[in-house]
Amino acid sequence: MQFIGLDCILMILLTMVDQWTKSLVVHHLKGQSDVILIPGVFQLHYLENRGAAFGILQNQRAVFVVLTVIYLAAVFWFLRRCPKTGRYTLLHIIASVLTAGALGNFIDRLRLGYVVDFFYFSLINFPIFNVADIFVVVSFIGIAISVLFVYKDEEFDFLSIKKKEHKA
Repeated sequence: MQFIGLDCILMILLTMVDQWTKSLVVHHLKGQSDVILIPGVFQLHYLENRGAAFGILQNQRAVFVVLTVIYLAAVFWFLRRCPKTGRYTLLHIIASVLTAGALGNFIDRLRLGYVVDFFYFSLINFPIFNVADIFVVVSFIGIAISVLFVYKDEEFDFLSIKKKEHKA
């Protein structure tokens, strides 16, 4: 249970960082001009996003709530089954960071009805995003690297739901 406790602490801390940055943005940027950090390249721009990445699924709050609840159930199932040894620490961290990203945007959707976004790469007109989104992207990169280069297939046997045979 110690690992799960540490996982939850990391999730809570990172979610708090996300919510704190969004609070700063709402307080200092909402209704204000953009803050240019690197002219023509990067700026802070307040946006109320009622969809998902790239603006898909606009105003589908119920879909996001259901998907997040399913994800949270799945991640806690994963964390309970994932070995609590040093070899699997990376997976615990990745799951915790990904969950913090999901929770950060989930809190916005429940509380506000939209997600607060504010990072904008104007040079390439990249969609506006937030700290929670960074957590999600970094986590998916971590998952890909872990699956491809760190862990062997058999090290994921803990995910198997096979019933144990009973001896008569």
